[in-house]
Amino acid sequence: MAGFSDYENYDGVGLAALIRSGEATAEEVLKACLDRIEARNPALNAVVLRMDDQARAAVAGGLPDGPLTGVPYLIKDLHAVCEGVETSNGSRLFEGVVADHDSTLIERIRRAGLVIAGKTNTPEFGLNASTEPARFGPTLNPYDLTRSAGGSSGGSAAAVAARILPVTHATDGGGSIRIPAANCGLFGLKPSRGRNPQGPDGGEGWNGLSTAHAVSITVRDSAAVLDATHGPAPGDPYAAPPPLRPYAEEVGADPERLRIALLTAGFDGAPVDAACRKAAEDTARLCESLGHHVEEAKPAIDVERMVWAMRTIIACNLRNMFDMVGMGRGRPVSPGEVEPVSWLFGEEGAATLAPHFARAIHAIHMAGREMGRFFEEYDLLLSPTVGRFDLQLGEIDTGGCDLDAYMADLVGYLPFTPLFNMTGCPAASVPVQWTESGQPVGVQFGAKFGDEAVLFRIAAQLEAAQPWRDRRPPLLDE
Repeated sequence: MAGFSDYENYDGVGLAALIRSGEATAEEVLKACLDRIEARNPALNAVVLRMDDQARAAVAGGLPDGPLTGVPYLIKDLHAVCEGVETSNGSRLFEGVVADHDSTLIERIRRAGLVIAGKTNTPEFGLNASTEPARFGPTLNPYDLTRSAGGSSGGSAAAVAARILPVTHATDGGGSIRIPAANCGLFGLKPSRGRNPQGPDGGEGWNGLSTAHAVSITVRDSAAVLDATHGPAPGDPYAAPPPLRPYAEEVGADPERLRIALLTAGFDGAPVDAACRKAAEDTARLCESLGHHVEEAKPAIDVERMVWAMRTIIACNLRNMFDMVGMGRGRPVSPGEVEPVSWLFGEEGAATLAPHFARAIHAIHMAGREMGRFFEEYDLLLSPTVGRFDLQLGEIDTGGCDLDAYMADLVGYLPFTPLFNMTGCPAASVPVQWTESGQPVGVQFGAKFGDEAVLFRIAAQLEAAQPWRDRRPPLLDE
């Protein structure tokens, strides 16, 4: 038996192969995961709800014969609901609210044979780029316990970086897969709008800004999970175009010579941290050495208009959620039930006129048109993932009472990721660059709508050229 001192040497695809061959059992693999939650989570606060009994019962009851049978999985505690388990959305507002069904995505995760072992920390309603909800407290970065793990999928990223498990669920409404992937040295892909289902409780997240997928150590794990979850469900309002072949077959496939646009400052020209700029430039040189064409270029984007549109859409969606909760329970949501920034968003949403909301939707669709034109000339857009690699805990604070200041902090930290949410295009953070002191610095590749395949091909090529799999946080060696 590969008994499980070897557990951390395998990614999800590797663990599934061990179980399939009989070299390990699903029980052993699950125990290795649960033991690491017990040992490492107290230092990180990545897992906020344990599902040990449900996970053991799933294994004992016989798992589906899927591509990832027996591989442990955690679910980000935001929107995706699991039957019989609370989904808090990182908020006191949903304390004690237990789902009576699984989300469609959760159904597909279970069908793939993945074993759900718990839920991971998220900022309230996914609003912060750092995972620091008032209800559960901050998630710490395994590479530096003073730094933010990122958000809003910070709990998921910290758990994977700490080798509690090799791949797990995450969501992204403005960068929330890619930001923590960059902060924690992982691969994190945000799929195209409509690639993964959001039913049965909704048709889209934040009017198409938000989608779900995973963070992982290896590129092939991300591809395997997306193969298991993608595709429309009955009643979906729209769907991304189907892939030409399984995503797993894109990993290791020749990307051929790609036309790559390089962006090292914000879309409005705002400068970024020197380490982030260097990471993008070094990656550009690596891509050139692999035979790709790289030149500086960017789409024409009105950043101020995009920030206004995104803020308007989020505010209106927060107000709608508060109103639905209030109607469902027979009393309105009050300010003391949510964090100050969440309440301010909701109040702004209540004051937004319907034509202004329609104008915000129109603005993001026009940005999508511009990106479509841009990707007729280029295959990929390469940039840093975030504006700084060393965000400290508490720097982006949801406890303040100035929404303008809060938005300024977010926008300053995130000059690159939100555009891909607004346009629906896929994008991935790739951990191909690290500082001399061993800190990860993510770089982002974005592609045209529906073309996750090219992202898997370039990421796998970079993974082979400059491997990151064996990099581990110092925390694990203590």
